[in-house]
Amino acid sequence: MQIRRTVPARMGFFLIALLCVLAFAPLRSMAAPYAAMVIDARTGEVLHSRNADARLHPASLTKMMTLYIAFEAVRNGEITLDTPVRITQKAAAEPPSKLGLRAGQTIAFRYLIRAAAVKSANDAATAIGIAISGSEAAFARRMTRTAKAMGMSRTTFKNAHGLTEAGHLSSARDMTTLGRHLLYDYPQYYNLFSRQSTDAGIKTVPNTNRRLLAAYKGADGIKTGYTRAAGFNLVASAKRKDERIIATVFGGKSGASRNAKVAELLDLGFRRAPSRAPIRKPERPVYAGNVGLGGDTQVAALSGAPKSSLRPLGRPSATTQVASAVAVVADQNSDRISSGIAAAIAEADVAPTAPPVETSDTRPALRPDNLVLASTEPASPPEPEQEVITRLSSSGGHLWGVNVGRYTTRYEAEKILLKTALSEMTTLDGSLRKVSQSSRGFDATFQGMTREQADLACRRLQARNVTCFMIGPS
Repeated sequence: MQIRRTVPARMGFFLIALLCVLAFAPLRSMAAPYAAMVIDARTGEVLHSRNADARLHPASLTKMMTLYIAFEAVRNGEITLDTPVRITQKAAAEPPSKLGLRAGQTIAFRYLIRAAAVKSANDAATAIGIAISGSEAAFARRMTRTAKAMGMSRTTFKNAHGLTEAGHLSSARDMTTLGRHLLYDYPQYYNLFSRQSTDAGIKTVPNTNRRLLAAYKGADGIKTGYTRAAGFNLVASAKRKDERIIATVFGGKSGASRNAKVAELLDLGFRRAPSRAPIRKPERPVYAGNVGLGGDTQVAALSGAPKSSLRPLGRPSATTQVASAVAVVADQNSDRISSGIAAAIAEADVAPTAPPVETSDTRPALRPDNLVLASTEPASPPEPEQEVITRLSSSGGHLWGVNVGRYTTRYEAEKILLKTALSEMTTLDGSLRKVSQSSRGFDATFQGMTREQADLACRRLQARNVTCFMIGPS
C-alpha cells in the first residue's frame, strides 16, 4: 500500500514539473535573438560578425536613419536648422521616451534633431519625419529608399522612431553600415552623439548612451535602442589614435550586459584592426528626396543640372559660361540644386543695365564695362589654406559682406560664388557677387549686406559645411 501511494505521488510531481517546463518554454523562445557586427570604420572591413544578416527589430536604432535624412534635408535646402516646426497631434501622442512636445506648439528644427539624437525622443523623431515629408508614412518610405541606396538590403522602415511595428526590420550589418555613413557623410553633426546632455529647446535632456560614453575610452557615439521585442540594441563607435571601430549589438538582455558586450566587441576590434589603414569613405547614397503626391514617383526637382539651356534670349555667350559653371558644380559636387533651379539661374544671372536694343543685325546692346563674368582660364587646385580679406567697398549703408574663400583662378572663384548663391538664395538674395584679385589669388565675396544679413548668411553656410567669414567696413 505504501508503494502504491508513493508511485502516484512521484508521477504527479513529474507531471507538474513537465507542465511548468512546457508553460515557460514559449517565454524563453520570446527572448530577442542576439546578433553582432564589428568593423574597422576606416576601411569598412568586417572584423567579427554573428547572425549579422538576421532581420530583427531595430528599436530606436531606427532614429539613425531619421537623423541621416534630417541632415540630408538641411544639406539639400528642404529645411533649415532654424525652421519652426509645428507639432502635430500624432507626434505629441507618441509614447515615451519623449521630449514632451504639445500639439500645436512650434519648435526649431535643430531642437528636434538634438532630442532624437541624444534623448531618443519618439515625439521628436515623428515631428522630424512629418516636417520633411508631410506624413510619417511618406517619411518611412523615404527612409527605406535611402537604406536601399546605401546597400542596406535587409532593412524596411515603417516609422521614424523604431517602436515595434509589423515589417519594421533591419539587421546588425545594415545598422553598422548606417552608422558608418553617419560618421563620414555628415561629420559636422557627429558630435551630437557624444554629448552627455543637450539643450532641446524646452529642456535639457540626458544622453541614453551616457554610461558607455563615460566608461569606455574613446567612445563617442552612436545610438541606443530598446523595445520588448528587440531587446537592448546599440551601435557604438570609438576612436583611439588613428584607429576607429564600430560595433553593433542586437538583442542584449539588459542595458548593462549590452554595454559590457559592446565594450568587449570594441576591444576585439582594436586588437584585430591594423594600427594604420587608409580611410575609404563610403560612397554617399543617391539623394532619394520625397515622393510626388501621386504615388511613389521620385520628385525630379533636385536631380542635378538642367538638361537644356536656360539662358535669356540675346545673351548666348554670358549665360553659356554661367550654365557651364553650374554643370561643373553639379558634376564635381554632390550638392543637389532645388526644384526651382530654372528660376534660380535666371535670377543669379548678371542682368544688363538696360534692355537690349533691336538693330538690323539683331545684335544685343553692349555689356557694361564693370560686368564680371566667369573666366575661361583652365581650373587648377585651390590653395591648401584659404585666407580672409577684410576690405569692403559698398554703398547705401550696406557695408558688410561675407568671404567664401580665396582661389587660384577667377574661374574657380566665380564657380563657388554661383554655387553658394544657388544653395543659399534666402539670405544672399540682393547681395553682390564679386571676385577681387590680389597678388595672393582671387577672393570670392558677397557684398552690400547689413551686419545682421552677413552674420545670418555665414551661420547658415557654416551649417552646410561651407567655409565662410564675415567682412566688415574698412
